[in-house]
Amino acid sequence: MADDPAAPSETPQGKLARKISLLLDLYESGGTGPLSYKEISEAMANRGTPLSRSRWAYMKSGDSSLAMDRQLLQNLAEFFGVDRRYLLDDSADVPGLVEAQLELLKSMRAARVRNFAARQLEGLSPETLARLREVIDKHAASDDEDS
Repeated sequence: MADDPAAPSETPQGKLARKISLLLDLYESGGTGPLSYKEISEAMANRGTPLSRSRWAYMKSGDSSLAMDRQLLQNLAEFFGVDRRYLLDDSADVPGLVEAQLELLKSMRAARVRNFAARQLEGLSPETLARLREVIDKHAASDDEDS
C-alpha cells in the first residue's frame, strides 16, 4: 500500500486515515451499505465524544492533528468492534480480527466481480471465457505478490 500514490502520507494522521478507511470498507461489506456521517456522529455523541463533520472529514483524509483525540479514537474502535489499540497505535500492525475481516472483504469483492462478470458474459464462447479467466487469475496473482 505504500506504493499507492492516492494513499494518505505516512504521518500518524495518514495512518489513522488509512485505518478508518479500512474500517468503513469492512462496515460496508457487512451488507448494511455505507456508513453515513449522521450515523457515526450519533454513535459518538451517545458515547460522550461528539464528532463534527469537519473533524470526521479530517480524520478520513489524514489532514489534521485535530483527528487524534484519544477518547474519540477509543469510542470509534468500540463502535467498529476492533481492539482500541488499532486506532490508537500508529504502528503498521493490524490486529488479527481486522486482518481476517480484510481478507474476507477481498474475497467478497472478488465474488461480486465474478458474479457480475458471469451475468455480463453470457453467450460468450467457452474459449473466450477461459481466456478471460486466465487474464483475471494472472492479474489477481500479481496483486497478491505485491501485497
